[in-house]
Amino acid sequence: MPSMPPYRVALLAFPNIRAFDVSVITEVWGTDRTDRGVPPFELRRCAADRAPVPMPGGLSLAPDRTLAWLDRADLVIVPGLVDPLLPVPPPVLDALRRAHARGVPVAALCAGAFALAQAGLLDGHRAITHWTLTDLLRRQHPAVSVVPDALFIDASADADADATPGAPLWTSAGTAAGIDLCLHLVRTHHGAETAATIARSMVTAPFRTGTQAQFIERPAVARDRDADALAGVREYALRHLHEPLTVGALATRAGMSARSFARHFTATTGVTPARWLLDQRLAAAQRLLERTDLAMPEIARRAGFGSEVTMRQHFAARLSTSPRDYRAAFSPSYSGS
Repeated sequence: MPSMPPYRVALLAFPNIRAFDVSVITEVWGTDRTDRGVPPFELRRCAADRAPVPMPGGLSLAPDRTLAWLDRADLVIVPGLVDPLLPVPPPVLDALRRAHARGVPVAALCAGAFALAQAGLLDGHRAITHWTLTDLLRRQHPAVSVVPDALFIDASADADADATPGAPLWTSAGTAAGIDLCLHLVRTHHGAETAATIARSMVTAPFRTGTQAQFIERPAVARDRDADALAGVREYALRHLHEPLTVGALATRAGMSARSFARHFTATTGVTPARWLLDQRLAAAQRLLERTDLAMPEIARRAGFGSEVTMRQHFAARLSTSPRDYRAAFSPSYSGS
């Protein structure tokens, strides 16, 4: 059986990039985990030339490819910027424009959104950055529709229904949200199980949706008991996803009114109880589609969707695919029958 060609990822390197984001990108795509079932990746550090790229803290990054390698990449990643007001070198902006025009997905972490904005790629689209920089992004690039509350977002989803879909163009919020976006990109191209394997090795959460708020109000000390109760309720819900759980029933289990439960739940997790339940059911269905040969109605039942039709509707709305197509793409045992 022929070996799988590596998935080629270009890390765009230029002065002013953040060392943390470079480390995240390298940890996700630059570590060989093929012995654990992760597909092979080829991560290259691409710059205008081979000179070391300075980074904060006395660090430097050694490029191993020039910007021409972006023509071969399957994905281009822009790390966050230390100073979002500094101009990005014109050759880097030109390379970003060419890659996106060629149909290559482009993703920017944190303040890397300013690089995409300087390239004009975000004009007329939604974008996100660190919550402390949203006003600055809005002022500096008024043609960009800055979203205040999200972990990551795909600008290509803004296209009109009748328009030809463009290449994915991702931006993310700050720091940990960059990890979330990287794992989401892995999940999109290689499946939930691969993303979960990488997340486990990084000791991080494998699944936070892009619509989750990036700034979460933490419970005050006086509400620690409520937070503990909500943790127990979430654990209970995960064990009983196959049951017809309702927000009211979960609130009763927490000893709260439905209104108080929803308020505390959203403050603690950044999403509403209904959205959290849907996210967990989608994740459970993805795992079952990848790991088992169960029939679609049984997967829908175990994940708590009730019917295959409902599950199919949520897959289409949230994942832009169908359960059958998802299984065909990501289940090693799928035979097409």
